[in-house]
Parts: sequence; structure tokens; C-alpha cells
Amino acid sequence: MYNGVKEMMKNEMELMTKAGIIFSGSHLKSNEDITGFPQFPANCNSLISKYLTPEVYNKYKGKKDKSGVPFESMILSGAQNVDSGVGVYAGSLDAYHTFPDLFDKVIEDYHGHKKTDKHVSDMDFTKLKCPPFTADESAMILSTRIRVGRNMDGFPLGPGVTKEQRVDIMNKVVAACEKFEGDLKG
Repeated sequence: MYNGVKEMMKNEMELMTKAGIIFSGSHLKSNEDITGFPQFPANCNSLISKYLTPEVYNKYKGKKDKSGVPFESMILSGAQNVDSGVGVYAGSLDAYHTFPDLFDKVIEDYHGHKKTDKHVSDMDFTKLKCPPFTADESAMILSTRIRVGRNMDGFPLGPGVTKEQRVDIMNKVVAACEKFEGDLKG
């Protein structure tokens, strides 16, 4: 019986491979491991498992964005980590335009923004409504950290940026920060 089950599993894997389907999971180590549509487990709730259909996968497989980042690189993390909440990462700004059938749906689901919506930025901190801290609360604050995960124009995003590009970005940011004056200095 044991050998029969092993043989049946082997046959199923061969059929899935022929059909262009792979199992998602931590065994996927690189873009090259995504040789077919990633089959997600039934209990997977990530947005990639919801919106990466065989049709979407077949439309974009083997394609790259303008920065040269392959589609498979953008879906690798979600295919590896079936417990991921989102599971897809744009390779560059262009990825949103090159692969809209996936990114538009993920963005609308996650952020509630439709493709036709417009983002309005207002960087005037005086308009923030922040209630003051009590003396006890203020005494507990020793430092704070603000993280912004964006890239600079002309550079790919995280999944596609090279070490050399990261160093170039760092040097540009350091040079810009050294020019800060007043309460922004330092």
C-alpha cells in the first residue's frame, strides 16, 4: 500500500508538471523554480492566491517590466510563503502598468483604491490632528522611528534592485539628508 501511494503521488506530480502547475511552498528557492502556475493550498488566504489565476499567470509568465524584473520574481515570495497576507511585490513602478491584471486587483482589495482613484498628498504637518501626550506618556518616549518603503525614480523596487543600485540610492539619500536645515537637520 505504501509503495502504491508513493507511486500515485509521483504520477500526480508528473501530471501537474505536464499541465504547467507547481505546488507553492518553501521548496521554491528562486524565479527559475516557478516553471508553471503555482497551486496554492485550499486554506491559503493571500491576495496572490486569490487573484493569480491560471489565465493571469499564463498572460504574464516569462515577461519583465521595463527595469528588467521578471514577473516570476514578483510572485516568488507569495508562492514560497503560503501564509503571506499579500504575496506579490512590484519590481518597479512600471510593474503596475505592465502587469495590471494582477496588481490592480490586489491594490483595490488591500487598499480599497480603484485604478481610477487619485492620491492627494498634503505634507503640511500643521494640519495633522494629534492629541498631546500626557506627561507620563511623554516620559516613556525615548526615540521614534519612521519607515517609508519607496524607491527613487529611475530605480527598481526591492525585488529588482541590485546591490550596486542600493549603494547608489544610499549615497543619493545621504547627500540629500546632509542638506537639511532647521528642525530637519541631523
